[in-house]
Amino acid sequence: MPARHPSPHLGLVAVIHTVLFNAGLYFVISFTGAPHYPGPWESSETIASYFQNHSREALLCAFLQFGAAIPLGIYSASIVSRLEFLGVRAAGATIALFGGFMTAINMAAAALILWVMAYPGIAQNEAALGALYYLTFAIGGVGFSVPIGLLMAGVCVPAAFMKLLPRWLIIFGFALAVIGELSALSLVLPKTLLLIPLTRFPGFVWLIGAGFALPRSKPNEVL
Repeated sequence: MPARHPSPHLGLVAVIHTVLFNAGLYFVISFTGAPHYPGPWESSETIASYFQNHSREALLCAFLQFGAAIPLGIYSASIVSRLEFLGVRAAGATIALFGGFMTAINMAAAALILWVMAYPGIAQNEAALGALYYLTFAIGGVGFSVPIGLLMAGVCVPAAFMKLLPRWLIIFGFALAVIGELSALSLVLPKTLLLIPLTRFPGFVWLIGAGFALPRSKPNEVL
């Protein structure tokens, strides 16, 4: 009987992470022309006005996205443990663990800063609000896309050598990892900001796909 890795179901954990994160976005994103979460290119007055008038929506977003960070941390620990269980001894697994934990911690930190911004009275101080806004955008933006790229690359490299994941999922993961690392350019080249969502949203698909595809068991070793 094959040995089975004792861990949470990676695919389901990734689904929970995805649902919580996007549920948070539901409260601050509008496709009907209603006020929505401001981008970093908008004026300080627009940013302040949003938080002064939509603090509840921002608070709910912060709550759900903080919650999303927890399953991401669990996923990171579990997928690296799974790789080691399947025989991976390369540095890629440790790099993946670093990237996954950094992503989860940054996501939680960005959500907590957003909670502070939504707290009564904070939005009335435009100078403080502006500083907090750009801090949470940096931590939750490039602070997400770069380390999650490390998670993907760290999983895909050993998975490619050991044929643990489908080829398309490995290529997809490598492509997202490259985009994620290049998103660091957004700190000096604002036109590259698009690389952050290009890492984040397709990344949900990769996390779920890898979670369901990575083997949970291995044949018993013959001693």
